[in-house]
Amino acid sequence: MSIKSDRWIRRMASEHGLIEPFEPQQVRVAANGARVISYGTSSYGYDIRCADEFKIFTNINSAVVDPKEFDESSFVDLQADVCIIPPNSFALARTVEYLRIPRNVLTVCLGKSTYARCGIIVNVTPLEPEWEGHVTLEFSNTTPLPAKIHANEGVAQILFLESDEPCETSYRDRGGKYQNQTGVTLPKP
Repeated sequence: MSIKSDRWIRRMASEHGLIEPFEPQQVRVAANGARVISYGTSSYGYDIRCADEFKIFTNINSAVVDPKEFDESSFVDLQADVCIIPPNSFALARTVEYLRIPRNVLTVCLGKSTYARCGIIVNVTPLEPEWEGHVTLEFSNTTPLPAKIHANEGVAQILFLESDEPCETSYRDRGGKYQNQTGVTLPKP
């Protein structure tokens, strides 16, 4: 298994639609000249962006969090350029980018240090071979203060690990329950 470089990512994006929309370079300044948290192709990965769709965890209904019987009323929906996460809470969002993972590739997603240094942890699971969709992201605010997430800016880096041979059974073959997800997707039993 080998980690893939910027050349491989650019080729796969243009020839196979690996990432859409795709930014072939690292972007640090927006079109209006404002500095942004970087996104786009890096040396050995791709920095994904957070879309402006959020689900902020709330305890107003005193619900119990259960992945087998998830209560959607545990979240407040927000569409905005900025999301404020309450202290010691979390929010869900989705990536701007839609990804199509090849059959012989596994991805690992890591939070960006800019957010980690502020006590904001980004968590997503690995993207399995032949999974595709918008990635649902979780932002955990580990601080006792409100925390801000910026939409349309970099939040995490995806590393692509290519195997020497294709897997026997892919996520698509198994009929994975999160296949082709769009929008922020809540837990499915």
